[in-house]
Amino acid sequence: MPDVHSRLSSGRPVTRVRLGPLDDAQREALADLLGLDRLPYSRPFVPLARLEEAVGELSGSTVRAIVTELFGPVGDRVADRRRQEDERAGLWTWLADHETVRAQPVLADWAASCRATGLVAGSPVRTRAVLTDALEVLAELPAQAEPLPVFAARVLNGHSHALDDGTTLSTLVLHALSTLYGIASPQSAADRRALWTRAGVADDDLSATVLVGGLRPAGDGPLARVARVCAEAGQAASLTLAQLRSPGRFTLAAGPAPVVHAVENPSILALAVRRFGPDCPPLVCTSGWPNSAVIQLLRMLADQGAALRHHGDFDGEGIRIAAYVLDKTSARPWRMTAADYRTAVARHPLGPPVGRITEAPWDGELAMAMAEHGAAVVEELVGDVLLEDLADSASRLG
Repeated sequence: MPDVHSRLSSGRPVTRVRLGPLDDAQREALADLLGLDRLPYSRPFVPLARLEEAVGELSGSTVRAIVTELFGPVGDRVADRRRQEDERAGLWTWLADHETVRAQPVLADWAASCRATGLVAGSPVRTRAVLTDALEVLAELPAQAEPLPVFAARVLNGHSHALDDGTTLSTLVLHALSTLYGIASPQSAADRRALWTRAGVADDDLSATVLVGGLRPAGDGPLARVARVCAEAGQAASLTLAQLRSPGRFTLAAGPAPVVHAVENPSILALAVRRFGPDCPPLVCTSGWPNSAVIQLLRMLADQGAALRHHGDFDGEGIRIAAYVLDKTSARPWRMTAADYRTAVARHPLGPPVGRITEAPWDGELAMAMAEHGAAVVEELVGDVLLEDLADSASRLG
């Protein structure tokens, strides 16, 4: 009967079942049950309809009811497999469509690698839970110079060791970060620490800095005074994360909310300060991938009502940096459309290769245009256009 239970649990139509192995007494009993004129083999195939008829005549019950009583409920392995396949498909669709992945399209590569790796402990439910935690962590980065256990406890409901080295969650997040930054996955403990530091975890309050120009906040706090003195002297300022975390009184000047422009390369900020001097409009430099100080300042300015605009290099990494800034702050693109790229590459067609291209969430045509031309346009080559925009901004401020 265990074989009958297994066969009925297949989920497929059953016309006959195999019994046994049967000993001599069992063979005789089966022959009597089915009215056979000879003993069956020790492993006979029996038509299910004939078995149902005989069992019904003998007991008034059914084969299914009897095996259920003896061995537990009859399953449906086909339906179970279909349900598991649907669960897996739903899991990977959910991950690919998650807002964090959509906002930074390079993370689609990470999502694909998660799918290729397979389920955690063979469970879609467990896998989704771990991926949910990983996405929560990614959404909170860059961190604010917190030690890793403190950061983990804050983001993951008090689980201070959830991101310890070697955990599944830690491995997933570090893989995502290496994909985001376009670097090889960390292979040593030192590499992993360096990657966490790059993401703002255990960042040093003094070594994490942001370059600014033309920032004239009101207030008598140390941050406002440092930025204002430098702006009035026509100089750039390097603000530390420590200053940003304890700014004192810091507000934007009264009047219409200013537009704060952010650029990727310090050379653009240097050109702006040189050209405009004390009249330089508010300008922030991410210096490549923005660290925790950059994101902290941009968020502070947005909280004060500033409208943020970002420009970067027209290459693969520049697009990923821009997507990161737009995801982490309220910034909007500044001259970063496909039309802007085509205009720039027409002026400078001999740039280096664009590198690995990922989608730009703000413009569905930009990646296609860059793939078509294949040439990068670094920010310095369009510096004159950016400075003219800043000149218009300065005149409005004046």
